[in-house]
Amino acid sequence: MSKKYTIAIVGRPNVGKSTLFNRIVGTRKAIVNDISGVTRDRLYEKAEWNGSEFSVIDTGGISASNDVFIKEIKEQAELAIKEADAIIFVVDGHNGITKDDQLVAKVLYRSKQPIYLAVNHLDNIEQHDLIYDFYSLGLGDPYPISAVHGNGVADLLDDIVDAFKNGTNGGVSDQDQEDQIKIAIIGRPNVGKSSIFNSLIKRNRSIVSDIQGTTRDTVDSQFEDNKGNIFTISDTAGIRKSGKVIESTEKYAVLRAQMAIESADVILVVIDASTGIQDQDKHIAGLATEEGRAVAIVVNKWDAIEKDNYSMKQFTEQIREEFKFLDYAPIMFVSAKTNQRLDQIPEMVIKVDNNHKMRIQSSILNQTILDAIALHPTPTKNGKRLRVYYATEVAVAPPTFAIFVNDPELMHFSYERYLENQIRENFDFAGTPIRLRIRARK
Repeated sequence: MSKKYTIAIVGRPNVGKSTLFNRIVGTRKAIVNDISGVTRDRLYEKAEWNGSEFSVIDTGGISASNDVFIKEIKEQAELAIKEADAIIFVVDGHNGITKDDQLVAKVLYRSKQPIYLAVNHLDNIEQHDLIYDFYSLGLGDPYPISAVHGNGVADLLDDIVDAFKNGTNGGVSDQDQEDQIKIAIIGRPNVGKSSIFNSLIKRNRSIVSDIQGTTRDTVDSQFEDNKGNIFTISDTAGIRKSGKVIESTEKYAVLRAQMAIESADVILVVIDASTGIQDQDKHIAGLATEEGRAVAIVVNKWDAIEKDNYSMKQFTEQIREEFKFLDYAPIMFVSAKTNQRLDQIPEMVIKVDNNHKMRIQSSILNQTILDAIALHPTPTKNGKRLRVYYATEVAVAPPTFAIFVNDPELMHFSYERYLENQIRENFDFAGTPIRLRIRARK
């Protein structure tokens, strides 16, 4: 069985870690900006070099400054180091060794993994002499690189991958991920997405803070439920109204949140019970339905609500009124703070994912359509009646049904909606949109 390796990129803020990460993985995955501390959470992405596949982790910069996030960022980096089989320590060749570089080195001295010291921003060979100061860190031969231009990165990766192949770097057995359900958690800023994420994976993976916009990057992880089912889950940046997305860093984060929706099987739309339903909640949920993803609504901070016997029923009615386009989505009331009902999320995810991928036998489907027509005859237009010949399911995820008729123009939207409701009444499509394609029989 093949091995799966992981490389962690660490260093103080603003030395080019994210640029190197993007260079290795080949996409603009990590946010690149000159503002120190932009990468707050650690990012995972797969990469390939010389036929070898591995994962790369981009971590937030470790610093001794008093920024409110520095303690959390340091903890994130230390977790990444524990998960990695090899570590790339990035420094800035033009700044020399700084106090923060020494702090990072002190963290790395405790690591058992091989460390590759990459001296960045050396854009031409004349600047390679700048690497010699970094020998004093005691971490072996430095690699002169330019992450922006790619200079020296190939030599760095050659040595890391060769060590993987020779068994001198660690690695874990590769697992088949094809059957894993991919979950994306979306919602407005500060509704508790990262807290739910961390509770599900049972460790601090996303930085949790009361400051809006804390999760700037989309972060992924895997977790296993108590029945042995494995899930891949993404915590996305909070999506604001377009007019409020001013900071360029945040624009990239929102775009990647939308990309996470596109690649997910099941979307958890998180609503803050303490602030109630807002217009932006509906906009965000609409992104998931536009992509045809399975959806569940998670009402978080339920512990903060003063409740009576009717509270949950009333809030559910409010959601159904405001989210009419999501009348099929199950609703769960949770508290990430107290872990209330969080253990029920995996079971709900599996259920809606199965519904999202469910196939219906054509014979059973057509009997349902015939019964619906007998109950409510087809409409007429200008004296011509709609005739439905047969129906068949042509796709899943979402379930898509082709209904063949004499003339698609005769299918009024209200009757199409009626047929959809009849299909839902006869089959459990909770959590998934279904699509009807009205076609003329040739």
